[in-house]
Amino acid sequence: MTELMSRPNWVASRVSKTSDSLDRAFAEGLTGHVITARTGKQVILADRSQAVEFVSCSYLGLESHPDLIAAATEAMGRFGLHFSTSRNRGRPPYLFELEDLLSVMYCGAKVAAFTSVSNVHLGVLPLLGAGALPSYPVAEAGVAFLVEKTAHASIQVIRGVLEQIGPTRRFDMTDPTALPDAVREVAASGRTPIVLVDGVGSMGGLIDVASMLAILEPCGGHLYVDDAHGVSIEGRLGAGYAFEALGGILPDNVMLAGSLSKAFGGAGGFVVVPSEHDMQVMRKFANPLVFGHSIMVPMLAANVAAAWLHIEGQVAELQKQLWDNAAEFDRLTSGRLVNAGLRSPVRGALFDSEDEAFAAARRLKQAGVLVLPAFYPTVAKGTGLMRFGVSALHQQHHLETAARALGL
Repeated sequence: MTELMSRPNWVASRVSKTSDSLDRAFAEGLTGHVITARTGKQVILADRSQAVEFVSCSYLGLESHPDLIAAATEAMGRFGLHFSTSRNRGRPPYLFELEDLLSVMYCGAKVAAFTSVSNVHLGVLPLLGAGALPSYPVAEAGVAFLVEKTAHASIQVIRGVLEQIGPTRRFDMTDPTALPDAVREVAASGRTPIVLVDGVGSMGGLIDVASMLAILEPCGGHLYVDDAHGVSIEGRLGAGYAFEALGGILPDNVMLAGSLSKAFGGAGGFVVVPSEHDMQVMRKFANPLVFGHSIMVPMLAANVAAAWLHIEGQVAELQKQLWDNAAEFDRLTSGRLVNAGLRSPVRGALFDSEDEAFAAARRLKQAGVLVLPAFYPTVAKGTGLMRFGVSALHQQHHLETAARALGL
């Protein structure tokens, strides 16, 4: 008990170190916008003003595709809004159709759909660490989790859960020796290292997942990639950044988590594993699948429609428009933004002080451009970042207006 009580409370530490910048941004109307209607990237706000938004993570604009809307409407007429039971007790036909189509996208690997990516982490990582999944063996001594420090908050927040299974520590990928040293240390202890990373960073950066895998392979470690922001934006069938970076196959010691709620156009999350045996374990023991409800029926049907757009090639056409827009935005901002030139839909204007960031946010708002302002602990203390989510639906004048208002 003494040991438990003496451990640092990282939540309290984070709260105590966070400035009031986000509160100020809400108070000034620089974030937290109430959107009453939209057409493409053009939105109408509660005060009836119009703006162009760079906030949404729907990088291909699929959520407004007529096929998705028609599928959701038809399903709602057949089933209503929701079938409130766990997927193990009752499910509409769309669920297995969705998982089968996702399996096609991932070249035959098996896919389980969850209500969110956060629930994927919560349901799957304990099973991975416990050695319960047949495709991912672990040492008799157990595992140790190595969490990249910029991995999404949905992973960071369950570190306490993971620590009940094995030692958990963070590493900094910008230090080239950090991961190799940590992996060697874990392997020397007789444990299996499990590395948890993002694929496409939500605020910036592309993780070199292939290099991380190469570090893990000699000691039989496993790589878990949260590629929520990478799904749909890369690959002929839209399997995403991480899958393509790993050669268009699922390596034996890799597990992928993906989002249906971002570029995919629908709602929910999913995990990609090698075999049906893994699926059987998850259906029995992954808590969100056993005890939680399935994706809301209209969105489940919309997910199926979106999956068909991936498989039939329409997503590949939207990818081209996305990357053309990203390249044009880089040109307009003289390549000075975070992620400039990278195959990421995220761009960031980084400022040395919060005051400079606020001034930029005010200019953008005045120009009718909505962005996501980020402050500590999302970015380094004392700095600020204006995050732009570039979309296939942005038009030339949207990009020009945003670049001009930034004034870089």
